[in-house]
Amino acid sequence: MKIEESILERAKLWTGSNFDEKTRNQVEHLIRNDPAELTESFYRDLEFGTGGLRGIMGVGTNRMNKYTVGMATQGLANYVKMKFPGETLKAAIAYDCRDNSEFFARTTAEIFSANGFEVYLFESLRPTPLLSFTIRHYGCHTGVIITASHNPKEYNGYKVYWNDGAQLVAPHDTNVIEEVQKITDVSAINFDKKPELISIIGEETDKVYIEKLTALSLAPDIIQKHKDLKIVFTPIHGASVKLVPDLLKSFGFEQIYNVPEQDIPRGDFPTVISPNPEEPEALTMAIAKAEEVNADLVMATDPDGDRVGIAVRDHNNEFVLLNGNQAASLIIYYLLFQWKATGKLKGNEYIVKTIVTTELLREIANGFNTECYDVLTGFKFIADIIRRLEGEKTFIGGGEESYGYLIGDLVRDKDATISCAIIAETMAWARENGKTLYQMLIEIYVKYGFYKEKLISITKKGKEGMEEINNMMDKFRNHPPAHIDGVELVVIKDYKLSMEKHLKTGTEKLIDLPKSNVIQFFLEDGSVITMRPSGTEPKIKFYFGVKEKLDQKEDFEAVEKTLGAKLNKLAESIQQV
Repeated sequence: MKIEESILERAKLWTGSNFDEKTRNQVEHLIRNDPAELTESFYRDLEFGTGGLRGIMGVGTNRMNKYTVGMATQGLANYVKMKFPGETLKAAIAYDCRDNSEFFARTTAEIFSANGFEVYLFESLRPTPLLSFTIRHYGCHTGVIITASHNPKEYNGYKVYWNDGAQLVAPHDTNVIEEVQKITDVSAINFDKKPELISIIGEETDKVYIEKLTALSLAPDIIQKHKDLKIVFTPIHGASVKLVPDLLKSFGFEQIYNVPEQDIPRGDFPTVISPNPEEPEALTMAIAKAEEVNADLVMATDPDGDRVGIAVRDHNNEFVLLNGNQAASLIIYYLLFQWKATGKLKGNEYIVKTIVTTELLREIANGFNTECYDVLTGFKFIADIIRRLEGEKTFIGGGEESYGYLIGDLVRDKDATISCAIIAETMAWARENGKTLYQMLIEIYVKYGFYKEKLISITKKGKEGMEEINNMMDKFRNHPPAHIDGVELVVIKDYKLSMEKHLKTGTEKLIDLPKSNVIQFFLEDGSVITMRPSGTEPKIKFYFGVKEKLDQKEDFEAVEKTLGAKLNKLAESIQQV
């Protein structure tokens, strides 16, 4: 394979004196022996996006390494210094279980210190939500966690947070990107660390986090009565290995079982195909352990501990996995029920969901006369609502269909730690009422309607594929169908145009959300279809939501079958439009 001259020139720069000996040797090896890997490593710069960096680890401009992390950190530090002139600047740094995570975290901390920041660096791996809490607890201006979430083992990432403990939103997201892009040479990175500015933190911060989360328990007396609930928890080799069990115990649960093989922090995730709790296979070992000990509940978190998957026993006493919409519905119903029962609902409370998350959450909120906000996909938008309403309204909880939930506003990102504890508390409350979580979910369907969802992701190939998807969105936007699967289309929400149009009346109103290339079709029977293309690859996601009335719990299986067939027909129909 012949190496393009421009790529070779980029690579040769990395054999110069600005780079350490190990890096120089690795690049020279690629030049001599591996033109394909050299090309992949240097054909472009690893993109610093609105959330930070994510990429395969290795040498090169298109890889996660000391220098790409360094350029990101220097650009971020420059921006923070501009935004807070004259202040004593602070940054918090955490990292997960992945290979090189600790090294990248220490590199980040050292560069911040070289730029005059006081740095709080965790002594060992910690989950993402704890970083969010830590930023606010120590009054930091920014924070970084080194993680690639549930990506394959070859990846790592660099996720950036602002002083409110949330991921970057406008205008900081694009402004930070601009500053990072100005760092075009590694000589601009200040590696002259100042160890005296770096504080190593650990259990003392964990303790405060656990104490404050424990105070969010709504029914400690019920937990005390059902403290013998058997819970199996696995961090899938990740960062929640200690904090989730610690919080469950702090809540009062005593029968907590682990999966020893998966308690070992490992960046290669040897016991699973993918460390993603959305994938059934990731919970296989935990469910086997639950059968062994006759457990009631299984919970599994992803490597950086912000998302959780759960399994509960059905009416046949078999474990079934609940999806993100189902878990969110149980959580929100429980929170609102307890807030009302204890007299805490005063009329200014609210919940938040993303636009692709089940509409059942809105129905539940309506049932408790509580406001429900919709935001674009991404938990940073939930955090943004919390920030904007702080001091005016009270955030109870929120969630997204991709297994991320938040209870209370101590953290400004999805938090699997408190989610695990509240899910367990919800199960204890269900038992107190003579029910299982599975039965509780069915009762929610009876009360508010049976909602069922489906996601289809379609990937096309290359430039032509991207054009095909763009044409598809143009057709949905400019020539929407009158009917889908025989059901009338009544409302269109176009987030790129910020416009909601009611087709029967012709009325229009603005959507008060950031612009995004997303279109939603609302059908007369309550079905919802959302089209959301990727901005960086030829991929488009279709989210389908349907509903039916469930008159009695005995009809659950029949109605579920009907809804499943309806989802399949909608999926077929939209692809023929």
